[in-house]
Amino acid sequence: MEDRRKAKRMPVTLSLDIINLYKQDNVQVGNLNAPIDVINISKSGIGFRSESILPLGYYFNANINLSNDDTLHCVVEIVRCQPDGNENIYGCEFVGMATVLSYIFDEYDKRLSEE
Repeated sequence: MEDRRKAKRMPVTLSLDIINLYKQDNVQVGNLNAPIDVINISKSGIGFRSESILPLGYYFNANINLSNDDTLHCVVEIVRCQPDGNENIYGCEFVGMATVLSYIFDEYDKRLSEE
């Protein structure tokens, strides 16, 4: 997938389940139970793999824990998809996240550099 991120991508290993997708006009896709494997994260969004086919332009809620102390409760929008064998690689952007939360990514990047 072409790198379109505005911020540095950092490797991460997280597994999430998407239960519901929604659009701003109250269109909702429920009871998905779509497992995803997050493969990278940045201050602007996440990249993940999934066997599920997910529609672009939809949003989902995510709880992302990058450290023992900080869990990031966020909304992400699915903005791109690229087939990769039996899976798809998705790119998502964080929506409406306060810039004050960028310290979470700075601390995570610092920990990665020290390892």
